[in-house]
Amino acid sequence: MFRRTEPTDCTIEWEGRALPARAGESLAVALLAAGITSFRETPVTGTARGPLCLMGACFDCLVEVEGAQNIQACLTQVTPGMRAGIQHGARGFVDDAA
Repeated sequence: MFRRTEPTDCTIEWEGRALPARAGESLAVALLAAGITSFRETPVTGTARGPLCLMGACFDCLVEVEGAQNIQACLTQVTPGMRAGIQHGARGFVDDAA
């Protein structure tokens, strides 16, 4: 579907797998170029979702990055060694009051 026209200069980790990327490109672009089209699962049905608008309006590209949830892959710049993964359902809740 997508094809890289420029060489990569770093790697990122997606679900424990090393993928080639370019520092500074969006995480969504890096994943699509690596053949990854499923970025998250919906909270209600678990249906796979991927990027739609690629400009931050639709929230279909939500992923986990470095342990943080609800990160829009289309608005997140790749950094060398970045760790990211599928967001499963709704984000978790941490009760800081406990």
